[in-house]
Amino acid sequence: MPLIPVVPENHSHVLAEFDCLDPLLSALRLDSGRLKCTCLAVSRKWLALGTSAGGLHLIQRDGWKQRLILTHKEGSITHVACCPHDEDFIAAATSQGLVVVWELQLERRGRPERVSVSWEHRGQAITALCWDTGTFRVFVGDSGGKVSCLRAGSSKLGKGSAFVIFPIQTVTTVDSKVVQLGYQDGRLLVSSLSRCYLCDTDREKFWRVGNKERDGEYGACFFPQNKGLLVGQPPLLFCARPGSRIWEASFNGEVLSTHQFKQLLACPPLPLITYRNEPHYNVEQKSSQSVAFPKLLYLGDQNLLTWTDSAIYIFTPHNGQVLLWTEVKDLFDIAVYRNELFCLHGSGHLSHLSLLSAERCVERLLRRELWLLAAALCCMFQHTITTSKARKSIPIDRLEHLRSQLSSTTHLDLIGQLDEVIAKLEPLDSASSSRRSSISSHESFNVLDCGIYRVISRRGSQSDDDTSSIITQSLSEEERLKEFGFVQEEDQVDHDSQSSERTEAERSEQGLQFHLPLSFRPKPPRIALQAVKDSVSSFVKKTTEKINTLQMNSELWQRPEFRESGQPEMPATTAPFSEEVESEVYNDIPTTEADMQELRSATERALSQTQDPLLLLDPVCLEEVLLEWLPVLERILGPAELSSAAAADSNLGGRGEESMERDYLTSHSEQQEESFCPSGEPAEGVAQKKEESCELREKDNQSDSTEKEPELSNGSAAEPVRVVSPKPVPADLLADLTQLATLYTELSCFRNQPNEKASGCTTFLRRYFFLLDQERIRRMCLLCYQEQPQVQSSFTEATLELTQSTKMVEIIERGDLLRSLRSLRELQPWSAPLLLPHLHRLYEKHGEAAVRSFSQFHPTITPADVMTMAQQSHFLAYLDNLVQSQVEDHRLSFLQSLLEPESLRQDWLELALTHDAPQHCDTLTPDGQPRWHSHCFSWGYGRLLSLLIRLPADLSSKQKMAETCHSHGYWMGYLYLCHELQCRIEAFSTICQLGDVTLLEEPDGVEPKSWDEWKLLIKLSQQYSSVVESEQVTEVNGSSWSNGSADCGGKVSPESLTLMLARTVGPDRALAVLEECGVQLDFSPHSKLVFDLLRVTEKRQRAMIQTMLERCDRFLWSQHA
Repeated sequence: MPLIPVVPENHSHVLAEFDCLDPLLSALRLDSGRLKCTCLAVSRKWLALGTSAGGLHLIQRDGWKQRLILTHKEGSITHVACCPHDEDFIAAATSQGLVVVWELQLERRGRPERVSVSWEHRGQAITALCWDTGTFRVFVGDSGGKVSCLRAGSSKLGKGSAFVIFPIQTVTTVDSKVVQLGYQDGRLLVSSLSRCYLCDTDREKFWRVGNKERDGEYGACFFPQNKGLLVGQPPLLFCARPGSRIWEASFNGEVLSTHQFKQLLACPPLPLITYRNEPHYNVEQKSSQSVAFPKLLYLGDQNLLTWTDSAIYIFTPHNGQVLLWTEVKDLFDIAVYRNELFCLHGSGHLSHLSLLSAERCVERLLRRELWLLAAALCCMFQHTITTSKARKSIPIDRLEHLRSQLSSTTHLDLIGQLDEVIAKLEPLDSASSSRRSSISSHESFNVLDCGIYRVISRRGSQSDDDTSSIITQSLSEEERLKEFGFVQEEDQVDHDSQSSERTEAERSEQGLQFHLPLSFRPKPPRIALQAVKDSVSSFVKKTTEKINTLQMNSELWQRPEFRESGQPEMPATTAPFSEEVESEVYNDIPTTEADMQELRSATERALSQTQDPLLLLDPVCLEEVLLEWLPVLERILGPAELSSAAAADSNLGGRGEESMERDYLTSHSEQQEESFCPSGEPAEGVAQKKEESCELREKDNQSDSTEKEPELSNGSAAEPVRVVSPKPVPADLLADLTQLATLYTELSCFRNQPNEKASGCTTFLRRYFFLLDQERIRRMCLLCYQEQPQVQSSFTEATLELTQSTKMVEIIERGDLLRSLRSLRELQPWSAPLLLPHLHRLYEKHGEAAVRSFSQFHPTITPADVMTMAQQSHFLAYLDNLVQSQVEDHRLSFLQSLLEPESLRQDWLELALTHDAPQHCDTLTPDGQPRWHSHCFSWGYGRLLSLLIRLPADLSSKQKMAETCHSHGYWMGYLYLCHELQCRIEAFSTICQLGDVTLLEEPDGVEPKSWDEWKLLIKLSQQYSSVVESEQVTEVNGSSWSNGSADCGGKVSPESLTLMLARTVGPDRALAVLEECGVQLDFSPHSKLVFDLLRVTEKRQRAMIQTMLERCDRFLWSQHA
């Protein structure tokens, strides 16, 4: 994870999304394309949602439960407004210009009633609704500029008021469309396209706000002043102006000042804190913004809210500053209640945001166990989190707990940043809040530079004895600083004297008497300073332990070549062991920095070369560039045994490079040896060692193919997977290394021999997994190495190791599948490399039951991912569930989208035909022909099979699928493919052998379309009738299989086919066709009766047709006459 930038100190608040309203919309069926949400309003109790179908849903905010649905047949709901002083009333406007005021009557448990209806704005689009703050009046504005007043009758107004119908009043008509309405203390604020108007509705007086006009949609609102010293002052007016400006006006409409926000909005936007994705803050300065504010709303505690379709802006008018602005996509409307924002997007999607200070947001994230978001927010708002004010909501122990919840393998950089934030807190701040709370009631204090709390007693708070005791204990700041230096000198001289002084100080402290009821006792300066020293020593000790856990001790020792080059060695000392370790670690820091600088230069050189288009088009040259970079990586970040061997060989003439070349069979050994040889070695020695290295290389090349590869393929010589870097790598260098290492893996340039390619990939993947782009490597394993299980297993082992320390593993180990899946769903947004290991664990614990539930993680987890971890029978269950989870009309296209590559169609077809399928002996005869009624068997994955055979494919693919269906006895699929391939003779032959006449009927059957096909079908039925009868006899005599043939249709015989033909063309013509085929039949009485009925029916139809024609003829002649 890259380093998180810090926001400027003038930003202290964020917009955060904690709740997901998608399940609410899904329950209301408002997430479909046919029905969606069109408007919204919010109050303390209700969230009101208007729909495109005319429904008004009232959702109770406590638990998000739906309470009421108010229907309107007068069009879709365009605006809705909740009464601010009585939540039993709500107003709604429809697309046809109707305004309805509803009384919900929840207190009396009655049915909601329309207490007032207005058609005053019929034919006009209603653009604004606004309630009176004291009475049951609703002000309505439309696109024509008309503003009317609608009064609701209610029994709450007194006896008989519910039966009074108040007339609709027209308040005013302005010059253009009404953009926004507002009402406060008897005055109505109307904002149109050209200017703002202020109306005194009681005295019927009107004022214009300001003199300058405007052109466009600009909002306006009242701004109450009911905080602090402003209580009782009349409200202010704020009116939007072009160019990111806002007028501030008095309650009488007089413009007081103009707020300019154009230059203030040149700052980068703050990220939206949401569980859906990680926050990203771009520190780059933006240009000034000229924004038209379409609406203004009073928000929370003296804030002003406005928005566009792509951003939300919040201002603090009392100081004319921007509190924050955040980019939010596709905004359509916003409703606010206190500091909560409910946003309606253009797609009908809803989001619930909250305006919070950074520390309050962190507190809520911690309560919800969103550790990554909380840590990122702490690092981003360091100036707010580190203040003493934040300790009330985020004590230091909670920050320590947050740090312990982060994974040291995947979030190392984030942990480092969080440590810096914790280090910036005041000393002993975990108790500072309690100290200050106890001190504040008795005395004041200040904190000296050395970290000591200096307590100053207030007069009259305690007795004079107590005051004098405190004064005698507090020294001046200069004396304490002098004593601090003295203690430091004593610590450097002798540790025993320090302990003796500490004992004396403790004894002197015991003789002191304190009577103040404080939560702590002030200590003498030396003891306080000793505590500071102990905390510093503890910090150094923890840092040393972290270095040891990163396995840096064996790799950070100073290399011999650097010692020979002139760096002095540390002399032996008699210090304790911990000090020796610290000194050695500190001496190795220059070596580590030199290694990192060398690795950085090699990486930058390789990256610059890979930017050449000609090089990218030549895989051989690109491979050579990467192979030149590889030895440096191997020596600095390689495994311990390889890096130590490389360091030792570098002093003996560059054999470290030879060993690396033996591993990877490079062809540039001579240049690399010369570059790594010491400058003072003779040329003859170098040449001699080159000859020796060539001999060794030839021997190793011969032995590698016979010994090394079988061990890797068998798994006996597999290296441990390294998921953590052995040395701390800067973030920018890590990104470059990831790019090169991933490219190196994808090119598979580890071996010159093609058959050794997979083993080399496995070795590199296990050694440098901490450098690889996990998503790209996952795709590479699926696409390029699907047939090499050792590569896929190494990737799986690495991801399992990477996620071993997460909390999700504990939940999975408890064995509750439903809870595990619910926890995984809460981890959105998902990342496939981090989600796959958890799914592996679920599959190992629950088997097929777990695989069937993996369809909910599509498309993050693809069928190819599941295929690599699950058995074939379990994979089929997953694939069937995944396809059936789609809408029926979209299943075929969805299955087509999963076929990457196209060859998967044939593989999945054969897989579905061989699992949970009838036995071959039940569907096929010994000579491979269909058994009678064997198409009536049920196939376990019949729905999936029917979709697979209906997928678009070329001619050869369909022929191959038809052969596969025939060989496995899947006759319904075979008949469909024969119909698609126009193999009608094979289809008729199969139908006759199956003996089901319903297969000749459309839409699923193959129906004869010519006389020749009917004749062929009658001959085939006569030919196979003896075979079918023999199979029926076998079944009666005790066949072991049962296929439900009693439920299938009638058998195929010349008699049944003649009857079918007679129903189509008539009995006489059907009998003539039978005679042409040379078939002599003795029809049954039932067939003869059917023929007679068909003849009678045909005669009556002819007579009826003749009668109708005669009547038509007489009618036409009568009209002609």
